[in-house]
Amino acid sequence: MRNGVLLPNGFVLTTDNSAGIGEKNDDVVSTPDEIVSYFAARVALLEQWAAGATPVSIVVHNFSGDGSWSKYVAGIDKLFNEIGVKCPEITGSSETNMQTLQSAIAVTMLGKRVEGNHKEICWYAYGKPSVGKEVITDSNKIANLKKISEAINEGLVHRVWPVGSTGIKGECDRLGLCGNLVDWDVEKSAGPATTVLLGIDISKEKEAKLHFGNYFEAIS
Repeated sequence: MRNGVLLPNGFVLTTDNSAGIGEKNDDVVSTPDEIVSYFAARVALLEQWAAGATPVSIVVHNFSGDGSWSKYVAGIDKLFNEIGVKCPEITGSSETNMQTLQSAIAVTMLGKRVEGNHKEICWYAYGKPSVGKEVITDSNKIANLKKISEAINEGLVHRVWPVGSTGIKGECDRLGLCGNLVDWDVEKSAGPATTVLLGIDISKEKEAKLHFGNYFEAIS
């Protein structure tokens, strides 16, 4: 398990949140609400995959006001449409009694864990660490979730480990990986999991390199 919580009967709970990012005048970063929920859901989904789980239900905690609800839902729908998977049912609530000065949202996923195959793997970093406006301007350099989803289904990927604020080095330390790290800034924050560590079936390395293409580098 990474940052998810393992519940009884094989259920996994994961979540991500953001504040001060959105469409309100006092937000620190001005970004469409749809993009905010998309990346919050992206992190929660990657945490599900890291736990070997598939989400079955989504809860949205919306502190930005009733007007943001449909935009937040649209962002989550977009994420699942991109990976070609039907979006789980979305429920939640919106703060409508008090007007907040800044946007705030949390996306929580409940997933069901599936037992995976125990294969010999080698680790790769996929996607360059990006944060802030880089997430939008360099979107072609960040990890593509559709490619990851396809690789999981094709048996190329057997472990998923999203990288956040601790950077590639921090997550490699958590996994006990050492040796030659990628030729990127390994201590830079990867923001909303723009970099993902992938455990590749060692017998399918060549296939994985062709599948992922650019910004896919061996760790050790």
